Amino acid sequence: MPILSRISKPSDLKKLSIPQLETLAEEIRQRILEVLSTNGGHLSSNLGIVELTIAMHYVFSSPTDKFIFDVSHQSYPHKLLTGRNHLFPKIRQYQGLCGFCHPKESPHDHFYAGHAGTAFSLALGTAKSRDLSEGKEYILPILGDASLTCGLTLEALNNVPKDLTRFIAVLNDNDRSISENVGNIKNILSRLLSNPTSNRFYQEIQEILAKIPSYGSTLGKLGQKITESMKNIVSPAPFFEEFGLSYVGPIDGHDIGKLISTLEALKHFSRPVLLHVMTVKGKGMPIAIANPTSYHGAKPFDLCSGKFLPTSTAKPTFPKIFGRHLFKMAERDASIVAITPAMPAGSCLDEFMQKFPERCLDVGIAEGHAVTFAGGIGYSRDKKVVACIYATFLQRAFDNLFHDVCMQEIPIVFALDRSFISGPDGSTHHGIYDIAFLNAMPGMVIAQPRNGHLLKELLECAFSWNRPTAIRYPNLQTEEPDEPLQRRPLGKGEILADGQDILIVALGHQCTAALRVREILMQAGLEATVVDPIFVKPLDTELFNHLLPHYSLVVTIEEHAVNAGLGMIFNSFLMQNGWKEIDVLNFGVPDRFVQFGSTKELLREIGLDPETIAQRILQEHADRPLSKRKEKALV
Repeated sequence: MPILSRISKPSDLKKLSIPQLETLAEEIRQRILEVLSTNGGHLSSNLGIVELTIAMHYVFSSPTDKFIFDVSHQSYPHKLLTGRNHLFPKIRQYQGLCGFCHPKESPHDHFYAGHAGTAFSLALGTAKSRDLSEGKEYILPILGDASLTCGLTLEALNNVPKDLTRFIAVLNDNDRSISENVGNIKNILSRLLSNPTSNRFYQEIQEILAKIPSYGSTLGKLGQKITESMKNIVSPAPFFEEFGLSYVGPIDGHDIGKLISTLEALKHFSRPVLLHVMTVKGKGMPIAIANPTSYHGAKPFDLCSGKFLPTSTAKPTFPKIFGRHLFKMAERDASIVAITPAMPAGSCLDEFMQKFPERCLDVGIAEGHAVTFAGGIGYSRDKKVVACIYATFLQRAFDNLFHDVCMQEIPIVFALDRSFISGPDGSTHHGIYDIAFLNAMPGMVIAQPRNGHLLKELLECAFSWNRPTAIRYPNLQTEEPDEPLQRRPLGKGEILADGQDILIVALGHQCTAALRVREILMQAGLEATVVDPIFVKPLDTELFNHLLPHYSLVVTIEEHAVNAGLGMIFNSFLMQNGWKEIDVLNFGVPDRFVQFGSTKELLREIGLDPETIAQRILQEHADRPLSKRKEKALV
């Protein structure tokens, strides 16, 4: 009988020997491989953290002791050891297990987490709450090495109390985030690796001096200063100890026995500790080790070969069209500069970065810096700067966008990838809130293409508008008609279909849904005009003032929070321009956190599929006063 099948709670691990724990580690890896070969998901990071997770649960007592994962995409082994093994085949599937930590899923998950850099601050806050309540539990933030490129982590490091106890930060160092780590923090960790004995040397001198009768305490303090100076010579980067953390490591993150003995020893430290653990991203799967970027967020793959399964269609995605076309633009225009916060592969900038590394810049997981950095490059107005950021991550740079770009009136183009319901990743990753804060920025342009061809046209024209511009698009397959590119005037929409009964205004890729709604309505005897506004800001007021006299019912459709997106902007336009007699139906994402599943399932759940939209329109039309319908018939 497999050992994993006998683990229903973390305390079951304490009954096992080291050899049994090592067998368990291999069973967990196999379980992850089997399920993700069908479901897809975060693969490499979870294969790398197996032994560390086992050791932590062996030594500590979750959920009393708090494991706080940064990002938490590497929490699959944690889920398997905390009573969720039987649910694991439905990870990242509708009404199944979340691919990140989820407090409503298990008491062992303490915070929702999907963005990097939050764990250390949350852990310090949790430790402070514990101390105020005189608790005794251990607090253990689990950081990836890429977490150290996040400004929030460095802010938290600056606030570590020197008298903090029962606090062990675990740095899981696999030398990568999604793509290869960049920046000076990576170099600091590398230098620490070159002198792994310096920490032991430092601690042994202090312990020897402290044991001298009568003068031990005084000499211990003096010895600390002496050995700190010596350590500065032995190790070039005593980085963490400058922040008040006792640095221990690095140790092999795949040696369960070593991990357990080290963690047991650290339980008795009287200072906050950082344990530096070295792991191999993708361990146990050679093809994942050799291709860490591709297998970070893996698609379904063949379990024997590890190769990804072929896709069912050859249609390109919006991000691929964006990356390919931006590269073509950069080839003919040397003033184009692209910036990404650790997402060169996801944003499809690989070719651009390879050929023009001086003009395609990865700043690490530092969205705020990416935006302000873009503002600095664009300040001279002789560079055309494209900041490529996922919509959900732009939330982290709100003030940078306001203060360092919009207020300075710098014409940065923001390519907002994943501007949609991000299916299996769930509520932390849905890019459905950005229109709300972008619309509040004076001078900001907000556009969304319905297909790949229009995306290219918007990219070509965006810098001619000479204003900060956000171009939103989803990670979905799309059409890319082979047609000449035309110049898109700022703030001009487009009529896609004519009808006499209802006006439908649909944003971006939801135009496809709107045209399907139109087909369903025609079967019921209603004809709809479908308009793609293309621009959310500025709205094409001329077009709508021309159309509105002919309709008494308007429908807006968007894959964005309905409370603060196109619908509300359009409603405001109607009120401000005296169109008070027009009835409006706004379809979008409701005012709640949407969970995870396939995009199709989630759209159906929230009533944003064509069939549900059409049914609601028909019901609204049937319930409207007869006078309004007669009036419309006479127009």
